[in-house]
Amino acid sequence: MTILVKRDMRVIVQGITGTQGREHSRLMLDYGTNIIAGVTPGKGGEKVHGVPVFDSVMDVVNKFGEIDASVLFVPAPFAFDAIIEAVNYEIPLLVVITEGIPVHDAMKAISYAKMRGCTIIGPNTPGIISPKEGVKLGIMPADAFSEGKIALISRSGTLTYEISIALKKEGLGTSVTIGVGGDPITGLDFVDVLEMLREDKDTEAVVLVGEIGGDAEERAAKYIQETEYPKPVVAFVAGRTAPPGKRMGHAGAIISGNVGRIETKEKAFKESGVPVARLPWDVPSLIKSSLRR
Repeated sequence: MTILVKRDMRVIVQGITGTQGREHSRLMLDYGTNIIAGVTPGKGGEKVHGVPVFDSVMDVVNKFGEIDASVLFVPAPFAFDAIIEAVNYEIPLLVVITEGIPVHDAMKAISYAKMRGCTIIGPNTPGIISPKEGVKLGIMPADAFSEGKIALISRSGTLTYEISIALKKEGLGTSVTIGVGGDPITGLDFVDVLEMLREDKDTEAVVLVGEIGGDAEERAAKYIQETEYPKPVVAFVAGRTAPPGKRMGHAGAIISGNVGRIETKEKAFKESGVPVARLPWDVPSLIKSSLRR
């Protein structure tokens, strides 16, 4: 089983009747994801692409029993309550697509989820996809991914797809791709996922797609070095031309003083023995070189 997702997992979509929830539910279903129900308060009894809609997670659990994952397309003002509702019903994996959730709400929700043994991917994530399992939870374009042995962990969205396509063209597919999210506070970070992948038999090497802002990349580099990580890791860090003090796209992508600068991130990776690609399409050649060592 690929980490976090499996072929027969029972999935719900919170916010399924909204424009984004409706469209991406169709794409997830087309990919093979087993969506058994949707949730939108006040819309119970409707159907979206043949999927029954309920007013609450409680109604879904009463009808179907155990749920393995929820994908949330709930607007930011209501996302905190939706996350808490899912956690209260012990859904083990929550993929929070929503952007713009207040940092304080995200902190409280993530802390509560961890306390209850639930994993949050996001907020502000494109989700997770496993070509081998035929499962997609989120908004990643399916045609950018092919089955293989490379895990892709990313703080970015579009760059994730570009690098995956580059890997695909070179015959290097992916075992799993996880967008950890572009917000300052996320449920998973690079170190969490690297730890999960450490013994994963489906993964031979890892690509980390970072960006300016925060210290996630520096912490990942330290973890790789201190634990003598057993699999090759290659990195790419976006934001080389970003001006200091200006947020670029993601809420987490902001340089403050010397913290979050691309130079410190690339230096940390290189000192930990992690090759750093200067351009996204350089990643496949670095992966091939790392696997030959």
